[in-house]
Amino acid sequence: MSKNHSNISIFVPHIGCPNKCSFCNQRYITGTFKAPNANDVEQAVITAVNSKNYNPKTTEIAFFGGSFTAINRNYMLSLLEAASSFVRIGLASGIRISTRPDAIDDEILMLLKEYNVTAIELGAQTLNDHVLKMNNRGHTAKDVETASVLIKKHGFELGLQIMTGLYADDTDSAIRTAKKVIEIHPDTVRIYPTIVLKDTDLAALYIDNKYKPQTLSEAVKLASKLYLMFNREGIKVIRLGLHSIEPEAYLAGPWHPSFSELCQSQIMLTKVLTCLFEKGNYIIYVGKSDVSKMIGQRKTNIKFLKVRGFNCKVKVDENLNNLNLRIEKEVL
Repeated sequence: MSKNHSNISIFVPHIGCPNKCSFCNQRYITGTFKAPNANDVEQAVITAVNSKNYNPKTTEIAFFGGSFTAINRNYMLSLLEAASSFVRIGLASGIRISTRPDAIDDEILMLLKEYNVTAIELGAQTLNDHVLKMNNRGHTAKDVETASVLIKKHGFELGLQIMTGLYADDTDSAIRTAKKVIEIHPDTVRIYPTIVLKDTDLAALYIDNKYKPQTLSEAVKLASKLYLMFNREGIKVIRLGLHSIEPEAYLAGPWHPSFSELCQSQIMLTKVLTCLFEKGNYIIYVGKSDVSKMIGQRKTNIKFLKVRGFNCKVKVDENLNNLNLRIEKEVL
């Protein structure tokens, strides 16, 4: 997925799922209550095509929210046909879908190929079978591995979605999941912290004091650590944190509208700390778009470094981007 990649996102809320996961209320996550039809797909694409700076070569039509390959077959094909028509005439580069690991087989993959699907994201969430069972996922870690192999074999881009802070999970388990994800080696990963939403099984566990969500700080630190693990292996992290939730749905957990930037700021701080050993004055060079991330919200990173004896200034290097940096000792 290129840096300038974009999606025309169409949400298919909570249909196609054979069971209700402990944490899931898709209507609150997507803000969508009505299942889209072919006309909705066409309107979404037409709106995007007519927007400023639209680039069909880097834009996919993306079906997110539900388990796309588990929905009614005729309904799925009607959505795919509407989307595929725009791919065939060059107004989109392909189609991206998200689905369950146990809703993938050779037959469905051949069908998806016919309709110009280019990328498939699996909701893996964790590769710990005990945690999957405790959260009523209805599939196993082996299902994720098997589906991933099939998706790659058929030539699709593979994405895995994982969650931190799940019920019955912990930091060590999340890191073991990340190591297994690295073995699978998907093209992309999304990392979501678990948020407690109303009208979910997790909400009941939280109210009964049987589940304690991550703090924001814990979620940021863990997601940042996983990001660096994937990054080192050439696996692109394309999302940190949920896009949005309905405010009235929130009960507890590490929700923050700028969760991704908080993680990026933590990532840059971690990178600096691995380079600095001798106390003194330093200049940290970063890309223009990464200045605020390096400084941190309310200058938290700069203050953190200063307390430890590293007096740092942040300057722009136009040749740097994507959270990369270089450090020079400042000559006074």
